[in-house]
Amino acid sequence: MNRPLSSAERSAERRQNWLKDEAEKARESRGEAGQMEFWLRIARSRIAKDVKAGRGDVYSGFALICRLFITAMDQRVEGDGRIWNDLLRYADQVVAKHPPRN
Repeated sequence: MNRPLSSAERSAERRQNWLKDEAEKARESRGEAGQMEFWLRIARSRIAKDVKAGRGDVYSGFALICRLFITAMDQRVEGDGRIWNDLLRYADQVVAKHPPRN
């Protein structure tokens, strides 16, 4: 039998549902670009919170992820889609296993 969720667990579940709903609304109203903009706003907000908490290495981590993404796009344009496909596959696996939290 499942135990009732704690208030922290309910809050996390509500946050997850909100993120999913807002991402879907952004996609419905503005397409893929709207969904991308939504996640960029969330990332920017989270980066600001991490910096305030003393975790300034988030800047270099985000810059590295951006460089990886640009490299994957460049390689795909040049006809080599392996990095792009691997990046998307890995991202899907990570997000499925560890969805964004609050």
